[in-house]
Amino acid sequence: MQFTRSALPDVVIIEPKVFGDVRGFFFESWNRRDFASAGLDVDFVQDNHSRSRRGVLRGLHYQIEHAQGKLVRVIEGTVLDVAVDLRRSSATFGRHVAIELSAGDHRMLYIPPGFAHGFLVVSEVAEFLYKTTDYWYPEHERTLLWSDPALRIEWPAGVAPTLAPKDAAGTPLAQADVYA
Repeated sequence: MQFTRSALPDVVIIEPKVFGDVRGFFFESWNRRDFASAGLDVDFVQDNHSRSRRGVLRGLHYQIEHAQGKLVRVIEGTVLDVAVDLRRSSATFGRHVAIELSAGDHRMLYIPPGFAHGFLVVSEVAEFLYKTTDYWYPEHERTLLWSDPALRIEWPAGVAPTLAPKDAAGTPLAQADVYA
């Protein structure tokens, strides 16, 4: 696996070694030793899987208590994946990275605890898998407003977002619960 720090150094792009032939392909999507060697000593406790159609925007979600680190990947289609640093003490507080992930490139993204996360489906459909470092606690879940101008996220033109009510009613960064 190749681990590359993104523009926000704590968010890591992971490119697995893909072995392909006429039968298809194989790759390791998680290897504790490889991650630890890259400085990512994480334990995952939950796997999640979503399927969404074009234009579905999920996020930007985080848990104010029981913060979750996430290892995300796409197994069908393409998404624009976004992580926003919500750690007030961080030099990159309020900044984001937006990275296209697709089933075709097999890239993954590790987003550490302390970040809001979301994605927009840009293909006709996308299946999205992610591992988390803590369990889901709905009472601690928060949603950062995906369209907050303060975040300066450049969502793809020509894709009208379809949002869940909680995502449409997200909180702007200036009023959001954040981490120390």
